[in-house]
Amino acid sequence: MREWQVKRRERTRHLIDLGGLVIKARLVDLTDDDRATLYGAFLTVADRLRGEECANALALWKRKGKRAFEAEQEGG
Repeated sequence: MREWQVKRRERTRHLIDLGGLVIKARLVDLTDDDRATLYGAFLTVADRLRGEECANALALWKRKGKRAFEAEQEGG
């Protein structure tokens, strides 16, 4: 397989994984699959990450995400 094909497959897998997180967080259901709403929410998160509270936001979201993954693994 050529290098560009491998990179393309890796990129595709990455995008699928990210989309899976959007679904796992139930954002699709909660927004009635409204792409403008989802994009606006992502832009709001990006703005927060550009601000002074970036480190705090990342720490909070990481803890919350880890807990959710752990609860899922435990069957919760």
